[in-house]
Parts: sequence; C-alpha cells; structure tokens
Amino acid sequence: MKTLYMKWDRGYCLGVLFMILLASCNKKLDIPATSIADEEGHWSTYENARSGIIGLYGLTRTALAQNNAHWVYGELRQGDFKALQRSDLKAVIDNKLNAGYPLLQQVANWRHFYAAINACNLFIERASGCLADIRYTEAYYNLDVAQARALRAFLYFYMVRIWGDIPFTTSSGEGSNFQALPSTDKNAVLTFATSELKEVAGKLPFLYSAIDPDQIFPSNYYRESVDYWANAPITRLAAYAMLAHIAAWQGNYIDAAIYTEVVANNYTKSNLDYATINTLVSPTGLFAGGTGSNYRQLIGFNFTKERGETTVDGHIENLTLANTNTFYMSKKLPDIYVDKPTISDLFAANEGNDDRFGYDNQYTPALLYTTYFENYNAEIPVFKKVRIVDGGVNTGQFAVFNSSLVFTRLEEILLLRAEALAALGRESDARTLLSSLRGRRSLVSVSPLSSGNNLIKEIFRERRRELMGEGWRWYDIVREKRLLNDDPEFNAMSQGGGIYWPIAQDILAKNSLLKQNNYWK
Repeated sequence: MKTLYMKWDRGYCLGVLFMILLASCNKKLDIPATSIADEEGHWSTYENARSGIIGLYGLTRTALAQNNAHWVYGELRQGDFKALQRSDLKAVIDNKLNAGYPLLQQVANWRHFYAAINACNLFIERASGCLADIRYTEAYYNLDVAQARALRAFLYFYMVRIWGDIPFTTSSGEGSNFQALPSTDKNAVLTFATSELKEVAGKLPFLYSAIDPDQIFPSNYYRESVDYWANAPITRLAAYAMLAHIAAWQGNYIDAAIYTEVVANNYTKSNLDYATINTLVSPTGLFAGGTGSNYRQLIGFNFTKERGETTVDGHIENLTLANTNTFYMSKKLPDIYVDKPTISDLFAANEGNDDRFGYDNQYTPALLYTTYFENYNAEIPVFKKVRIVDGGVNTGQFAVFNSSLVFTRLEEILLLRAEALAALGRESDARTLLSSLRGRRSLVSVSPLSSGNNLIKEIFRERRRELMGEGWRWYDIVREKRLLNDDPEFNAMSQGGGIYWPIAQDILAKNSLLKQNNYWK
C-alpha cells in the first residue's frame, strides 16, 4: 500500500509524529510499540484520524522492509539466489538461521511487527473519538477501522509464516508490553486473521474515492482523487487475496479456490490488469508504483521519490544490482545473484521463447533475451528485473532506490488459483489457467497429459520464473513440498518446526514466557 502522505497544515499535529517515523532516507527505523501517542487529545479530529491511518501503513511497511527482511525471509532460504561474498546471506540460503550474524538476529526480532500491530489495536480502540469532528463521518470511521483490522490480520499472517506460534493480542494496553505475553498457537492466530478479513472485506471498497451510488464509502477519500489512491490502501480484493494465501498456507485449497475466484472475476473493478513484460521490468512500471494508470499492485507498499521516500534499505536492488555495461554503479559485484546453470534450467529452450529470458531462433545467431538479467555473458549475471534507481529516472551511480515492496499482484494470485485447482483435482481448469499465464510470457501451453504431481511441479516452476525476486520462493517451497509429500527429510524438518525462524535471543531474554523453537535450540 502506498505510504499515504498528507499536505501540511497546522491541524496535522499528529501527522508530524508519523512523518518523523516514516522519514527513512539513509536511516534505520527503530520504533518500540509504545511510541504511538495515545492521549485522548490526539483522537478527536479528522486530521488525527488521517494521520493515524497513515501511520499504520508506514509502520507495516517498515516491518517488512527493515534489513531487507521481506527478501531475507521469503527469497533466500534454499532459493535460487546465491550469495557472492556475504557469509550472513549465505547462512540464510543454507538454512543456518541460528548462525551468529547480526543480520540474522535483527530479522529474527519481531518488534517492528508488534509496533505495527499495537498501532492497529490503538487505532481501532481510539478512532471513534474523531467522530466528534463533523467532517469525520461514520463512512470514514467504518472504512478506516476496516483497514486497521485488515492490516492487523495481514501482519499476524505474515508473522505466523515466519515464526509459527507467536504472542497474540487485540489490546493496545497489552500490546504496549509484548514482552509479557506467551505464544499463541499458530492455527488459532490464523483463525482470527481469517475471521477478521471475512468480516471486513465487504466494508472495503474496490477503489478509493470512486463514485459510490450507495454512499457507503467516502466519495473523495481524504480529499484525494481515485488516481491518487492507485495501489494504495487495502481494497476489497486485497482482503480476498490475503484470505486466499492464509487458506493455501493451511492447506485449505477449497477456500483458496473460492477466494482467488473472487479476485479473478472482479479484478477490473479495482482497475487491476495483467503486467506485460515491459511493464514488469520498466523503471517506471509495476514496481515503480505511482499514481494514475498503474493499478497493477494488488497489495504493495510504495517508496515514492516525490514524497521523500528514497532509501537504500528495503529494496531487493540493494542486494542484486551492481556495475555492468549499462548500469554505472559504484558497487562492482552484487551481494546475491542467480547463477547460469539455474537460469538455463529454469528458462529452458524447449519451453518457448520466454520473454523473461530466452533465445529467439528467428535470428542467426539466435538473439538472447535478457529481460530479467544483465551481464549474462560475464561470470556473475546481474538480476535486473526490479530496477527503480533514484525514482527510475536514470541508472544511477548511487545506491538509492524507490521500488515498491509488492506482496501480490494479479499474476501471482492467479498462479495461486492454478495451484488450488490442481490440489483439488480440477486439473483441466488448472492446465487452462496455467497455459494462459504462460502464454503471456510467450511460453507454449502445458501438455494435456500433465497431471498429478507433474502438474503441481509445472505450476510451481512457473511461479519460480514469474515471481523471482518478489519474496515468494521459500513459502512456495513449503507449500509444494507439502502437496507433493515425497521428501522425508523436509517432512521431518517441517514437523520439528524447522520451516520457521528462531526467535531472537533479545526477545527471549526479555520474555520468560517464551521458549525457543525446539528445532533451533
């Protein structure tokens, strides 16, 4: 979701606090849960409510982006990227998560997530005070609280995928000191998240500031146009996308199929669209975020240059880009890269002339497409799929980035739907959908003979190609292994809690009610 910045006036006193919290150019955010102001006077005006909802998105973005955590959690573990020189990243790739590197302790610490959760709890408790301001109507209040509940559900789901059992609360009073809470069973937490999202989905619009004949939603949300909110707050379809992923993570593919069908049948209502390969990799395309016609992020968190959100941390480019023939950067080699054998295997010639990487045999010698990669003929290829340097206006010598952190987009949720259909035995429907998605990248259709585990493998293979660098690889490995059920070693690791991260020692030292995951003791 786009960080929702407001124009300054004297009434936005609470906004100053959140501007300080969200200002992040070359800075690290260190926000304890108690830093959100809770005085009665801060919850009495239209401006207070706007500032509060802005803060929720900013704190959520920080939790995911700090220390490039989204990619450390989701992209590196046993994934396609290799670490060139950084031993801490190599430890993550090799699943040695209890190694004594500062980075591993930092991303194993969940305090930024609880700062965001506590802010959501506080908003839900206090936002009603803003109804005292006649400008803050019931329509605003209902919509804002629905967003806070959806964000809180998203954060809890995101944390369960990382740590399994986690502390849980819906009270800001308890949340001000998460050190005193015991762990709650992961399934109970996901049940809560599912219930919340089902409850609020219908209270969220397909588009913000759109014409609403029933006048349920504000027609000019916080005085901004519909294009201003492109890729912005959580929409109704974003809530269903979250529900689909929670269901798939739990192995409940009946519900996953239902929720993904809602997105598949209604995506045009949110102005969503498929991303062409040019849109996907353009410095001003899908990952650039922005307003207007670019509505392709189903759930995303933007870093907009015009709003002072250029940062080093929180972008995969910080790990993948380096100096090449077309990028003039001071960094000579990337921290992580995909090696040539992996690229060659994933983008095999017999699959078709893949727009993401492949050969066009119409030319002699065959023309090499390197849309995802730069410097392929050198020893270390550079992953360039996501490349929003300095607002996308140039290749940039300085490592400052503005790429959005995109949790899901239309192609991803439709690939999840293909996975659900295959798991349910609706193989013809799964093949048709998968072939359609492959065709958009110039690949041949799936064989009509592909079925069972082979079809499931084809779906996850396409996810590897399409979603490379977007933070899905580890979670896809877990779901694929569960579906195939043909890897005893993985099964043993999963049953022992090894698919989750260890809890940071700093957290354990401050909370005697918590115990380290047995796998990581």
